[in-house]
Amino acid sequence: MTIPLPRPAGLAATLALLAPLAAGAQNLTIGIGGSPTSLDPHFYNASPNISLTMHLFDRLVEQDAQARIQPALAESWRAISDTTWEFKLRPGVKWHDGRDFTADDVVFTIGRAPNVPNSPGGFGGFVRAITRTEVVDPLTLRFHTAAPHPLLPTELASIQIISRHVGEGATTEDYNSGRAAIGTGPYRIGSYRPGDRTEFTRNPDYWRGQEPWARVSYRFIANDAARTAGILAGDLDVIDQVPSTDIARLRQNPRLQISEIQGLRLIYLMTDFSRADGAPVHVSDNEGRPLPRNPMLDSRVRRALSVAIDREALAERVMEGTARPTGQWLPPGSYSYNPAVPAPRPDPEGARRLLAEAGFPQGFRLTLHTPNDRYPNDARTAQAVAQMWTRIGVRTQVEALPWASYSARAARQEFNARLAGWGSVTGEASYMLVNIFGTFDRERRTGASNNSRYSNPELDALTARATATLDDGAREKLLQEAVAMVDRETAMIPLFQLVNFWATRRGVTYEPRMDERTVAMGARPAN
Repeated sequence: MTIPLPRPAGLAATLALLAPLAAGAQNLTIGIGGSPTSLDPHFYNASPNISLTMHLFDRLVEQDAQARIQPALAESWRAISDTTWEFKLRPGVKWHDGRDFTADDVVFTIGRAPNVPNSPGGFGGFVRAITRTEVVDPLTLRFHTAAPHPLLPTELASIQIISRHVGEGATTEDYNSGRAAIGTGPYRIGSYRPGDRTEFTRNPDYWRGQEPWARVSYRFIANDAARTAGILAGDLDVIDQVPSTDIARLRQNPRLQISEIQGLRLIYLMTDFSRADGAPVHVSDNEGRPLPRNPMLDSRVRRALSVAIDREALAERVMEGTARPTGQWLPPGSYSYNPAVPAPRPDPEGARRLLAEAGFPQGFRLTLHTPNDRYPNDARTAQAVAQMWTRIGVRTQVEALPWASYSARAARQEFNARLAGWGSVTGEASYMLVNIFGTFDRERRTGASNNSRYSNPELDALTARATATLDDGAREKLLQEAVAMVDRETAMIPLFQLVNFWATRRGVTYEPRMDERTVAMGARPAN
């Protein structure tokens, strides 16, 4: 069912939304493979949600297609002391309802972003360093931090700004209904059909100037074959997550264009750390009897599962050359990539020895959970891993779920072993260290997406030192040390990094993004 949305305030805004398209105006239809779950820009730190809401809401700082930070709602910023950042805001920016954007809206946003109820993975990690936000004047504000925090501008590139006058008292459902979905962004909300599509109309008063597309239809199409069929038939102008099985065929089609870029997305496996004393879930002995303790708490078991995996086979056979094996979460050449942490070599015999040392010479039974509509070949990857684990004595079955169900259950620690993905959109290691490996702590705003509840105080302290280090070279060494610590602990089981692909029909170009976000703002009419 289409959710009816309120008209923008003011006669001019209403006419702009309802008027027929101007002669020669162009529309754009996008087919995405990842499922957005909300129009609330602070509900879930997941790429499909962010891609969707980027059409409506801007940020103080934004990242371009190569993940470099650029001015946006903030024209400039500077550190005026070791613990104070000053931001100058862009004058003349209007909300979709015609009200002025001011520093007070930023203050409201910083307070709300980490505190959205029922969020399966929030944004607290991006604002954890801010102890106080000071309004100097309507277009100037200062962020105060307890310690030096050189990454603050980069982290603020992930916080979409909402208005106080609409957002105060608004719930996630108010955003989903459209009542609160009023931003400063290049598009306005037309309609929102959860699990199906979102319709946007161009914002004629956008501060950057009007976008070329009068209307955008943003459609969720989970089935790979359906996305490919849509672009071939001309029903879709842009698709993302181009199926690996179709890339070669689509490249040869003169009516289509493929764009690609090395992404920042890691596909990895995570095990449960939340039940140190209680009975583990989704694991048993070979006769199906409950185990008294979760074997995943033993680093030898985690390492055994890691070295049982042939990552080259996953990249070549399952991903068909669209992924690169890895032992960490950033691609080579990235700031804080650690060259001393390679992709583990497959060693089934070594894996069996580790299991025996850990007290499981005969292995055990395990269920591996995975989404089936979130990442390219996600369920296929899980099935391949399950076969590799079964060969070393860990008899593994796979349960594949739609993303909406999977993400909610993962946030409640309902899985023992699961396939996941993480895009390090800041382009450096601290983003994952803080949000995935940082001890879950609402007050300190760490571990916002740490759904497995991994905790290592030594790693937390190292991460804190790194993020407070002003010298870029010294900070990089500390982050590389943290990457090595995660590897030694096998805190996660990294598999591969994705290469991001889009296909467009003739007449449309798309600028590929390292952060894998699919947005109408990256599509342009071809000359």
